[in-house]
Amino acid sequence: MKKIVTPLIGALLIAGLVGCSKQGPDTAASSAPASDAAAGGAVKIGLSISTLNNPFFVSLRKGAEDEAKKEGVTLITVDAQNDPAKQQASVEDLIQKKVNVILINPTDSSAVANVVKEATSKGIKVISLDRSVNGAEVSSHIASDNAAGGKMAADFIVEKLGGKGNIVELQGIPGSSAARERGAGFDDEAQAKGGVKIVTKQPADFDRAKGLSVMENIIQSNKDIQGVFAQNDEMALGAVKALQAAGLKDVVVVGFDATEDAMAAVKAGTMSATVQQQPELIGQYGVQTAKKLADGQTVDKSIPVPLNLFKQ
Repeated sequence: MKKIVTPLIGALLIAGLVGCSKQGPDTAASSAPASDAAAGGAVKIGLSISTLNNPFFVSLRKGAEDEAKKEGVTLITVDAQNDPAKQQASVEDLIQKKVNVILINPTDSSAVANVVKEATSKGIKVISLDRSVNGAEVSSHIASDNAAGGKMAADFIVEKLGGKGNIVELQGIPGSSAARERGAGFDDEAQAKGGVKIVTKQPADFDRAKGLSVMENIIQSNKDIQGVFAQNDEMALGAVKALQAAGLKDVVVVGFDATEDAMAAVKAGTMSATVQQQPELIGQYGVQTAKKLADGQTVDKSIPVPLNLFKQ
């Protein structure tokens, strides 16, 4: 009997030890996000994007994904589908998943303030991408200078029009910092130049189909248009279709973002120019900065991404 009982007891003791060793890492992994990186655990980064129904943000996500693989960190992406309520819910889900850092590209810059405060109150660092957060503090903001891009577009249009003409401005989503800043940069510069007139400013929500329909409505009431500034390329491409359908030629159309479709349109001569951002670089910088924060390093409060003008 002793020869039988002793091995059984030994096996039970070994099983107990193995069971205890399995419980340890799981418990550590469920600790507060801020301690994961310091404890040597895998860094988890959440990426909340305003919409993936836009080539610009698809490129931004790609830049973040490529950099996450390079850095060896986990990236969890959620799509708000341009719905502020959905974005809040999806960021709350990232908080529940205990990510170390959240990269947020707001649908509405003010609407995300509460959920950003919720994240930071739980020790999760937040970085804003492309669009800023109003009413809550973030660790860093990574974006192009939207106001400078708007100014760049105004300078180009005014020069192409010889200093005079009627301009239509298609605005992005009301409440987004990108729409506000691009519009302010464009409006201030166009007014300072004199001779040109912004005859109407209407929102088309950064959407190509809406850009088309809004431009169609504008043309129905006024065909005396020499220039169009769209606060992103999707709206610019929609405007181009409306202008072509109305038989309006030689209208200077400038977009913003330099997506592949827009650059192809510029090369084809249907668009005049687009302010070239680098969305993949924004995503890349976002992950790099998030990794630094997770590792306990300090980062710059504002990280600029260079702009260019893509034209023929």
